[in-house]
Amino acid sequence: MDLKRIHSILDNKEKCDVFYEDRPVWIQGIDASNIVAKVGFVDNFEEKDVFVEDLYERNLFN
Repeated sequence: MDLKRIHSILDNKEKCDVFYEDRPVWIQGIDASNIVAKVGFVDNFEEKDVFVEDLYERNLFN
């Protein structure tokens, strides 16, 4: 996923299906370097810092 798309999702509070390693996540924010995003996993309360490039939307992945 690119940075422009993440900003679009965050700025518009858009609901979309974002995934990290086949697990649905919601993006909480991005760090100042614009390389790492903090995500929360939909299926539990786990949070993780992940590389922006490792996030994807299901319809774009297939």
